[in-house]
Amino acid sequence: MKKSLIALAVLSTLAGTAFAQTAITIYGVVDAGIVYDNAGAGRTWRLDSGNQSGSRIGFKGSEDLGSGLSAIFNVENGFNTDNGTLAQSNATTNRLFGRQAWVGLKGGFGSVKLGRQLTPLYVAMDQIDPFRIGLAGNAQRAFGYGLYNADPFLRTDNTISYSMPDVSGLTGTLSYSFGEQPGAFASNRTYAAGVGYANGPINAQLAYQKSTTATLPGAVATAGSAAAVFGGGGTTADLRTILVGGYYDLGVAKAHLAYGDTHADSAATSLKTRNWLVGVSAPVGGAGTVMASWNRNDIRDLANGKSDQWAIGYAHAVSKRTNLYTSIGYTKNDAGVSLNSTAPGQSDRLFNVGVRHLF
Repeated sequence: MKKSLIALAVLSTLAGTAFAQTAITIYGVVDAGIVYDNAGAGRTWRLDSGNQSGSRIGFKGSEDLGSGLSAIFNVENGFNTDNGTLAQSNATTNRLFGRQAWVGLKGGFGSVKLGRQLTPLYVAMDQIDPFRIGLAGNAQRAFGYGLYNADPFLRTDNTISYSMPDVSGLTGTLSYSFGEQPGAFASNRTYAAGVGYANGPINAQLAYQKSTTATLPGAVATAGSAAAVFGGGGTTADLRTILVGGYYDLGVAKAHLAYGDTHADSAATSLKTRNWLVGVSAPVGGAGTVMASWNRNDIRDLANGKSDQWAIGYAHAVSKRTNLYTSIGYTKNDAGVSLNSTAPGQSDRLFNVGVRHLF
């Protein structure tokens, strides 16, 4: 009996030590709201998920391996609050952890991660955009003619990345995504890099990405030569983009500015797209934040290839983890393009109001 008690005490001590060396966090976002959108055949009222932030549940953790080295991981599932379905899945790809799924090592040298990851482009835009890639002012809806809102500009599979340690606000990331195409090593692969500086009132970001024979998202109705690149689901193109921007905190408000240049080269044609963002975000009354922005997408190869997106939004914290939000946006398209819409020259009005809870 005495030996059993001693053995139990030793096992309990070892288990406690192992638990202390391993930290695991469960976190998530549940976001839902009412949306009005006039894009398409007619006006639509609906209940949508992820208007301000994509709804998700995630698991992340680290294990102390000694000598300053840690094992790290993050798996993150995206879901639709309105109907409970998976958010990053479609008819051809079933993703349980579609937002992120990676494992790696971290130490004084920085960190190395392997798996499905957010791109440096996404990380930079999230810092720059006054709407933090959400609501009606989401800059991803405009930049790269909407390509910033889809893989591979959003996330990349089969990726190995290296991130340097933070040095007085200076950060940097390099990543490479394997194409995994038999007999075609150069197909479907991605190179990306990002550099950021956040110190005091200044936050500056620079990101670059090149993807070969990337499969573009579903059909986007366009006119002119744009249809040859963006005109149908499954179209492939070589993509290249650079994004530079940031914000300056004036105390009473933050001034946001960004510029993007994107090239899309398909078998039929090549298109050059330029983007600008000018925005502002400001605290209101201690619990609120107001946001406003103007985004322009300009397809340089089209005579009528400009789109402008204006938006204003407001978020109000009712606790540390729950806030209410609302926003309204308007997109005006030239005759040759259909950003955020379904027909060339058609304008789009988007309104949402809802609630977001973090856990």
